Amino acid sequence: MTTNAEIEQHNRELDDLIRAGRSAEAFERFYAEDVTMQENLEAPCVGKEANRQREAAFFASITEVHEVSVHAQGAGDGVTFSESTFDVTLANGARVTMNQVATRRWRNGQIIHERFYHS
Repeated sequence: MTTNAEIEQHNRELDDLIRAGRSAEAFERFYAEDVTMQENLEAPCVGKEANRQREAAFFASITEVHEVSVHAQGAGDGVTFSESTFDVTLANGARVTMNQVATRRWRNGQIIHERFYHS
């Protein structure tokens, strides 16, 4: 069983990898095979392979990452959250700032459910 302190450390490591442009590495390391990921109120995407493809498509739509900032993190009872801002240029040339909160449920040191809240 993973303690809350260990989960909090994993969450920090995950966010550090994302900020360093190593999202694919973070995904392989921290996401369970049966992970469910969900954007706002959209239907959940189930399974690591389906989510790997979804994440790859998202990152392929970004041509340049200017900055990734994490403003807040927290952990408790097997759940973590991270509040982040992404300043990126998309493939269509638009530069956008995306703000989101990601909540993550953990099992045995891996994420089994992640939901993104953003506008």
